[in-house]
Amino acid sequence: MKIASVADIKAKLSSYLKASEEELVVITRNGKAVAAIVPVDNDEELERLVLAYSKQFQDVLAQARTEISEGHGITHEAFWNDLVREEPESHDGT
Repeated sequence: MKIASVADIKAKLSSYLKASEEELVVITRNGKAVAAIVPVDNDEELERLVLAYSKQFQDVLAQARTEISEGHGITHEAFWNDLVREEPESHDGT
């Protein structure tokens, strides 16, 4: 893990981006961590990272958990049955 100040990041962004391919780069302001540059290997990993830090997505998950805990959810089997029924046809008509 590398640690760099905001000033260092501004001056040497390219080198820190390169370093982030190998390890986490923590960015500090006044000695306190304020952000991080993390390596991302593919689009799926990026999507997981974005969702993990999305306030809106986390709010949706919290609401869903509340509804489920109050008995307003659906069974695992019902979910998959509904999903299969809603699958669109493929582009080749099969």
